[in-house]
Amino acid sequence: MDEHDVELLVAPRLLHELPLHGAVVIADALYCQRALCEQIVAGGGDYLVIVKGNQPRLHTDIVLLFESPPQETTFAVAEQRDRHGDRHEVRRVWTSGELFGYLDWPGARQVGKLERVAHQKGKVRRQVRYFVTSLPEPDPHAGQTGAGPEQLLRLVRGHWRIENRLHYVRDVSFGEDASQVRSGAAPQVLAALRNAVIGLLRDAGWNNIAAAIRYNAWRPGAALQLLGLAPI
Repeated sequence: MDEHDVELLVAPRLLHELPLHGAVVIADALYCQRALCEQIVAGGGDYLVIVKGNQPRLHTDIVLLFESPPQETTFAVAEQRDRHGDRHEVRRVWTSGELFGYLDWPGARQVGKLERVAHQKGKVRRQVRYFVTSLPEPDPHAGQTGAGPEQLLRLVRGHWRIENRLHYVRDVSFGEDASQVRSGAAPQVLAALRNAVIGLLRDAGWNNIAAAIRYNAWRPGAALQLLGLAPI
């Protein structure tokens, strides 16, 4: 059993302990599972989950809508632009309630296409993802606010920020993807230790985790102080 299998086993128990009513649960494609979405909706919450190939029928239906839309189909659109040093990023989202009542997916009300384009040092990187959400479209005629593309883009961007602060750091700075540890509970123990170290460094005021690792690697006393221990 790998780490992803363990996460899927733990997720239902964690959702059961959370106050879901009125909350929006945002998750990547690993958690795009029928049972989890049903659990969130049954608990009075909403979900927004990324859809990839692990749900082939759902993924195909969403991609087809945006890449080969029927005539006279229109999408709601939102865009955000940011600059971080010499990197320029453009994020766009197209959303639609066209598949409401068609998709065989619990609570599905809207689907969306996400595009992130980054320009840096003459290079362009483009990433496209698709999602499904139980949040309804805004309907001012019915007096319903719903969630428009601007709100959905903000929700997804918040999720990306979490990925950048945790998952990217674990994969790159700690070499998690390259780890050959597979036996027993060792992968879960190492993942917990990585998360604990990241939390300690964040609490100590470090934003650049790679720099923090280098700093503490050369200064054993500083690492001990980080743990609340006096240097030897």
